[in-house]
Amino acid sequence: MTELHGRSKARHRRKKTALLSGIPLALAAAGVMAYGTAFGAFGEDTQPKAAAVQSSASAYPGPGKVTGDVVVHDPTMFRAPDGRYLLHSTHGHLEVRTSTDRVAFSRNGNAFSTPPRWWSRYSAENDPWAPDLSYHGGRYLMYYSVSAFHSNTSAIGLATSTTGKPGSWKDQGIVHSSTAGSDYNAIDPDLLVDDDGTWWLAFGSHWSGIKMIRLDPRTGKQYAGDTTRHSLASRSKAPRAVEGPTVVKRNGYYYLFASYDTCCSGTTSTYKIKVGRATKPTGPYYDRKGVAMNRDGGTVVMASHGSVIGPGGQDIMRDGGKDLLVYHYYDGRDNGAPKLGINLLKWSGGWPTAY
Repeated sequence: MTELHGRSKARHRRKKTALLSGIPLALAAAGVMAYGTAFGAFGEDTQPKAAAVQSSASAYPGPGKVTGDVVVHDPTMFRAPDGRYLLHSTHGHLEVRTSTDRVAFSRNGNAFSTPPRWWSRYSAENDPWAPDLSYHGGRYLMYYSVSAFHSNTSAIGLATSTTGKPGSWKDQGIVHSSTAGSDYNAIDPDLLVDDDGTWWLAFGSHWSGIKMIRLDPRTGKQYAGDTTRHSLASRSKAPRAVEGPTVVKRNGYYYLFASYDTCCSGTTSTYKIKVGRATKPTGPYYDRKGVAMNRDGGTVVMASHGSVIGPGGQDIMRDGGKDLLVYHYYDGRDNGAPKLGINLLKWSGGWPTAY
């Protein structure tokens, strides 16, 4: 979600047993959980149709087929142990949708039935943004942000649930916050749990860009033994539009996906998804040309093409041994309505390509 325009999100996980506000929480896993091979409209035999280096907007693929209630911002998607696809998104006390086949989605209410009291300190409308959904050891985790447009007086919250169902989420309070005097913005959280069990939270938008802090697996909140705030990506010129980080580890590298430029302006949106990679979760991240993401770098993964305008607010989801790029875009054939986009990702030569 952007503090200037709208929304953004994302997600990934692994191990350790934790305690959240006195509630035992087994936060264990060796990565994003994958169950089965339900590829819906994509098909396992689909071959990439774009070149490894996409040089023009016409090279980007259209989104896979989705139906039902698919008007979303900042989607985060996860496949539950019972096989359901859970899709959470910005607005409505965090909107909840479900699917059994990753094609047809239905709206199932909101994550929260009533807003936690602290939300009103950051959003007069009690309007949370950009959730990040994961599942560990029998419980669901959801990081999310609360803020207002044009403001970096913002906070990232954490909630837990044993079922993931609407209204079942228990808020665990603020994880990290920023104020009007901060040079960063505490929104758009994304959890990365490294192979060694270390927890990291990427977040941020505009101001001085994308940040990362270490979390304590016992609480899900900032680790008292290391309070360093790392800088992952930034832009040198106003409005410094880079936001919505998603960090995953693949083939020995950490990949930072982020949304660039103008979100949430319908058919005039210029959002696009860029990526860089690093050998450590805290960076430095470089794009395919070797330009640092802290120095305006970033290789484009998805940009506007045809009626798909301003793709961004992305999440990376592992499902059936495949990686999915989950995002929103503005539909040029539907007056710029925000829609759900899903594409497969192919990793070739150490870099991702959507197809």
